[in-house]
Amino acid sequence: MADRSFLNWPFLNDSHRTWAADVEEVAARLRIDHGDTDQACRALVADLGRAGILQVTANEDGQALDVRKLCLAREILARHDGLADFVFAMQGLGTGAITMFGTPEQRRTWLPKTRSGTAIAAFALTEPQSGSDVANSTMTAVRDGGDYVLNGEKTWISNGGIADVYTVFARTGEAPGAKGLSAFVVTPDVAGFEVVERLDTIAPHPLATLRFTECRIPASAMIGAPGQGFRIAMSVLDVFRSTVAAAALGFARRALDEALTRVDNRHVQGAPLFDLQMVQGHIADMALDVDAAALLVYRAAWAKDNGAPRVTREAAMAKLFSTEAAQQVIDRAVQLFGGEGVRSGAKVEQLYREIRALRIYEGASDVQRVVIARQAMTAHKGEM
Repeated sequence: MADRSFLNWPFLNDSHRTWAADVEEVAARLRIDHGDTDQACRALVADLGRAGILQVTANEDGQALDVRKLCLAREILARHDGLADFVFAMQGLGTGAITMFGTPEQRRTWLPKTRSGTAIAAFALTEPQSGSDVANSTMTAVRDGGDYVLNGEKTWISNGGIADVYTVFARTGEAPGAKGLSAFVVTPDVAGFEVVERLDTIAPHPLATLRFTECRIPASAMIGAPGQGFRIAMSVLDVFRSTVAAAALGFARRALDEALTRVDNRHVQGAPLFDLQMVQGHIADMALDVDAAALLVYRAAWAKDNGAPRVTREAAMAKLFSTEAAQQVIDRAVQLFGGEGVRSGAKVEQLYREIRALRIYEGASDVQRVVIARQAMTAHKGEM
């Protein structure tokens, strides 16, 4: 059984403990058919919506999201099934800009649907040539009367091809670089929107490359103000980056649980595998990494929930450490399983494939190192 003692840490309160129990109950009931990823995601959105789990992914009144609840949900869902975590995360990330910066009409139109699981959301930021360099985005949105006309491509878009609503970032040209981007609400039924490629990965998720060709949308589809897109994107990622760390934590907890069961039940020379001191060393390192990751995750979430305007440093630390540590925890679990650990379909083999992408998306590990270093230098100079 997964350790739950962290729920009593001072970062969390009774409402979070109740929430964790509710999510745990729902996650334990999920039955997921991984044969058709698109259909599995649609079914999961509906199931989580009916169960009320998606309610915390958006707020129709524009109030701040409870980041600790988001993290708890992602950790618990990831521990049960990676696709369930993916579905939950994308409902929040895809509508984060609308929650935080959208007009009342945009919130009324979309958030009840995404929170209830009747609409699927997506966040379209990455481009083929820009990757982590968001300021280098080249997709354009040109004002034409009462409309904007979109042209360009987005790639590695989660829920691409199945989403009902996309938050799309494009260059409107108010200034060079980061200051010339804006955000828009776009639906896939608009003329000029095209899914040009579905992308297959080692852990199947719905991913796609999107093309916008003379795609005309009303000016009212803009989220926030012209030129505010980079700020919007970074604000959304500032909230959800900690939740990526929480998902990695969930994967790591499951790997530790699987490894503990394995070394307790597997016998070598008449004694449990756990009796070998080398194995105990591996288990100790895994348990240490899990607790250290949890401390960083819930510190970042607590800081955001308690009014910190930005948690760039805390979220970067949580994501970097948790994703890298989870990779090591899962690798050790595979090693302890021996040949069974690399058998296709084994739980630790699934975790091994699931964790790898988390070290890349929403800010790759090396990008997080740059962020942390710059934050450290800024703080140092401020105290000199």
